[in-house]
Amino acid sequence: MPMTEQATGAHHPQPRPRSGGQHSAPEHVTGAKSLIRSLEEVGADTVFGIPGGAILPAYDPLMDSTRVRHVLVRHEQGAGHAATGYAQATGRVGVCMATSGPGATNLVTPIADAHMDSVPLVAITGQVASKAIGTDAFQEADIVGITMPITKHNFLVTKAEDIPRVIAQAFHIASTGRPGPVLVDIAKDALQAQTTFSWPPVMDLPGYRPVTKPHAKQIREAAKLITAARRPVLYVGGGVLKARATAELKVLAELTGAPVTTTLMALGAFPDSHPLHVGMPGMHGAVTAVTALQKADLIVALGARFDDRVTGKLDSFAPHAKIVHADIDPAEIGKNREADVPIVGDAREVIADLVQAVQKEHSEGHRGDYTAWWKDLSRWRETYPLGYEQPADGSLSPQQVIERIGQLAPEGTIFAAGVGQHQMWSAHFIQYEKPATWLNSGGAGTMGYAVPAAMGAKAGAQDQTVWAIDGDGCFQMTNQELTTCALNNIPIKVAIINNGALGMVRQWQTLFYNQRYSNTVLHSGPGADGKQAGAGTRVPDFVKLSEAMGCYAIRCESPADLDKVIEEANSVNDRPVVVDFIVHEDAMVWPMVAAGTSNDEILAARDVRPDFGDSEDD
Repeated sequence: MPMTEQATGAHHPQPRPRSGGQHSAPEHVTGAKSLIRSLEEVGADTVFGIPGGAILPAYDPLMDSTRVRHVLVRHEQGAGHAATGYAQATGRVGVCMATSGPGATNLVTPIADAHMDSVPLVAITGQVASKAIGTDAFQEADIVGITMPITKHNFLVTKAEDIPRVIAQAFHIASTGRPGPVLVDIAKDALQAQTTFSWPPVMDLPGYRPVTKPHAKQIREAAKLITAARRPVLYVGGGVLKARATAELKVLAELTGAPVTTTLMALGAFPDSHPLHVGMPGMHGAVTAVTALQKADLIVALGARFDDRVTGKLDSFAPHAKIVHADIDPAEIGKNREADVPIVGDAREVIADLVQAVQKEHSEGHRGDYTAWWKDLSRWRETYPLGYEQPADGSLSPQQVIERIGQLAPEGTIFAAGVGQHQMWSAHFIQYEKPATWLNSGGAGTMGYAVPAAMGAKAGAQDQTVWAIDGDGCFQMTNQELTTCALNNIPIKVAIINNGALGMVRQWQTLFYNQRYSNTVLHSGPGADGKQAGAGTRVPDFVKLSEAMGCYAIRCESPADLDKVIEEANSVNDRPVVVDFIVHEDAMVWPMVAAGTSNDEILAARDVRPDFGDSEDD
């Protein structure tokens, strides 16, 4: 697979091997010991995994390592998502390990997830002995071939002497340029063979040269467009977080006075409470953010990729806007929307250079006047704020549950969400003021992400509270990792937003399928009427299930008990906590742009289309 760069912000927190210099004295070891020593030297301190036949040789020396902690998960998918959560919370490379065949294929979903969201991940898999490769041997799978489209790069190692170099290269590739997952598949006989280990290995990666410094001419052109625009928007994506460019972003925003919209992957890159922040764009974005992009005459995209969830129907997206597109991955620029000013570079360097260029424009008397633009933005913000209605029957509102969890959480709490309605409500109703406090599966939309990702985040950021906001559908995919948390002293907190259904799918069935709820009711079997089951008939009973896995578990069904239950959950820190919030099943996520339609057709609420007038289109 060609090692070309692919996109959203450079990131160098992981200790990286030198290509020369002082070497450690050679050690005579097995390939397996060489693997563990290599992990120690690249700075990996936590590995999530499960042993099995082909990877078993590596687990013997791992037992003796005092520098690498291994967390025994209950499913390889949990290992992969935990490694992702660890990486997103800490900025370091996440590491997961599995055996050959089904062990490796169980990592495919988290690898694809990390690939879509540009997460630095190294997945190490055992492979059958090199002479057996290609013979359909027991527990053989071509995991290199399987994962080639969803990794930044991958390696098949059949010689013990190659292990240190490959591990060093894998961590370097995963963590530099556009971060992403790298797979290292090691044949069992390479792990068992005798070799010598010395560090650092010689690094030789021809063709892998991520461009981090932007072109000065492009920066000047972008600054001129910013100061000449009347309706600019800073469209901020996850690449700004990957590049650790949040401080620079705040300087640029305040210098220009332009509105800032942060994507689902960028929440926390710019404080939600900042007056220049107009919200999250996209299918379920804030009316002001979606409309600002549609009415803009200039969009400055920073570490974002014009994803279909943001653009809606592409040919009707932002029809009046010129585009400045800055990204570390040249392949992303012009992929979905042609850029008037393309800028290839690390977001941190791009934004820092833009600040200087805009300052120069200001010094020469060129300053944008956005007064009329902010008048429109402020009117939309006041007219169409995010909100929700309380259920008429007095039951719990899922939005209120999530909002109060956010308000009562200790400062610095990390929130991990599953996928669906609860994910969007978590994006809307929790305030994100700092980077690395919001973890979610944005590109792949992976159900089952939240619990293991929260586990990984807590393992890496042990001093911070970690809440997983999960749906009852998502929770039933990976909840077995609560056992891992209980046995490994990883005290996460889990809020199950339990509406008895696959909520987002049910919302679509309500809106587009005449309320025919085909196979979305979770709490009852075939022929059920779809009504919420009584307390005595819940299958499963999440409180009993969580207690069986070693957790402190509570159920909350009444708004009157909400604060008391959340505070009780926050007070327990010696084991995982699970709260089963029984919420109203008909709550929906608004605003909404229906799939395949123009962002101009956004609904602020059901059957409520915002009225913007025509003056903004001039």
